[in-house]
Amino acid sequence: MSVEVQEIPCRQGHIGLLTLNSPATVNALTQEMIVVISDSLERWASDERICIVVIRGAGEKGFCAGGDIRDLYQSLTGSANPEAAFSVFRHEYALDYTLHRFPKPVVGIGHGIIMGGGLGLFSACRYRLLTPDATLAMPEITIGLFPDVGSSWFLNRLPGRLGLFMGLTGCRLNISDALRVGLADMALPASDQQGLLSRLQEEHWSGHKEADDSRLFSILNQHELEDYRALPASQLELHERDIAKLCAGSSLPRIVDQLLTARIDSDWWQASMKTLKGGCPVSAWLIWNQLWKAQQMSLKDVFRMELAMVWECLRRPDLTEGIRARLIDRDQNPQWSFSRIEDVPDAVIDAHFLPVWNDQTDPMQLE
Repeated sequence: MSVEVQEIPCRQGHIGLLTLNSPATVNALTQEMIVVISDSLERWASDERICIVVIRGAGEKGFCAGGDIRDLYQSLTGSANPEAAFSVFRHEYALDYTLHRFPKPVVGIGHGIIMGGGLGLFSACRYRLLTPDATLAMPEITIGLFPDVGSSWFLNRLPGRLGLFMGLTGCRLNISDALRVGLADMALPASDQQGLLSRLQEEHWSGHKEADDSRLFSILNQHELEDYRALPASQLELHERDIAKLCAGSSLPRIVDQLLTARIDSDWWQASMKTLKGGCPVSAWLIWNQLWKAQQMSLKDVFRMELAMVWECLRRPDLTEGIRARLIDRDQNPQWSFSRIEDVPDAVIDAHFLPVWNDQTDPMQLE
């Protein structure tokens, strides 16, 4: 089973445990997995026995590498109708929106690779725990997409235009970076996932959200966490001033030029610039616009906006070409629809923000 669903008894109440269980793909999310998780959450939301939900990933490589991109490619190339591919996104967006608003405490335990849709899933959890080997990123610009599944919401809440930088460069953050900017709440020793679960099982959970949430918060803060002094050095601590300075301003082409020409001697920085330089120009504009438009939006409207963006990305050629170049043929030489950011017409970008859905037409309302 690609998602292991367990209901673990405690001294009082139960824990709903979801384990993403496709280690060979770094737990990349398929529609089947998304439906299993969604169905479990729907059932547990009204089940008085379930007091807490825990989400984790199986295998050594990571929590979740995102959506199943190879499966997406098959959908895009096997049918002239993008509806099949869009269906996966509709279900994923509905899941993450549900998780953001889930009526019971949710603990996400992230390890290893946490990227794209994996970071969207992790960020939607009430409590976000990371092990020291964690690597977080939103690298969608490399395949002609944009940071999706609610990224407009959580990237906008990062300091110093870091959200824009993350989207444009696909930069990889370690655990110290994530803790520094609030993408995670606390560090958990890699070997202590089971220890934490055992500790939670010792409790008497009441089934009342506020009381259980308060108890869980206290337990997590008293649990033997990772020694923060032993964690890897933060790259953001070294570069956050450069990022804030170079990403300031109201001109995307100028910001991109400033980033690419900055003389900063750092392997981490240069890897990030390589991604930016080879990224999709349309995606760069989408990132710029999604973050700007989402600043005053509700969570629901952020999700609706991003789904409209997804629909247009599925209809255009860049996403298929990006996946082909990066993951299928692996020539690492995508032929984007526009070669430079300056060449992208406004009309192409504007089309990604239509239609504007409402409560009656919202595609997240799944049958």
